Amino acid sequence: MEKENTMICVTQQKTCERLIKAGVQIKEKYGGGIFVVHVAPIGWNILGNSKEGEALDYLFDISKEVGADMTVLRSAEVVKTIIDFCQKHNIKTIVLGESKEKSTENNIITKLSKKISNEVDLKIISTD
Repeated sequence: MEKENTMICVTQQKTCERLIKAGVQIKEKYGGGIFVVHVAPIGWNILGNSKEGEALDYLFDISKEVGADMTVLRSAEVVKTIIDFCQKHNIKTIVLGESKEKSTENNIITKLSKKISNEVDLKIISTD
């Protein structure tokens, strides 16, 4: 039987460490591997903003500490990219932080929940 893996979606902020820790707890409960993923829009310069680059380096180090692979993907279609990654890596749980987008139609959580398979659980971690 194939292992059920957990995907942790992060932005370029150090506060996403809490998402990685939540993902580790899920992995410990259900087994499988953990993948930390950041989807960067095409044209976004990762190294152009020192704070964002520093935050991604920090999250990369945290990921290594907990035994997770961290992947940075470039895409104009964030939701499709996340879904493709899930299918490729047998992801059964996605850990996300709360969206700061005021409009529920435009937030990533709503878009993802409409398109993702029913076999994949979305775990939303509050900012508290």
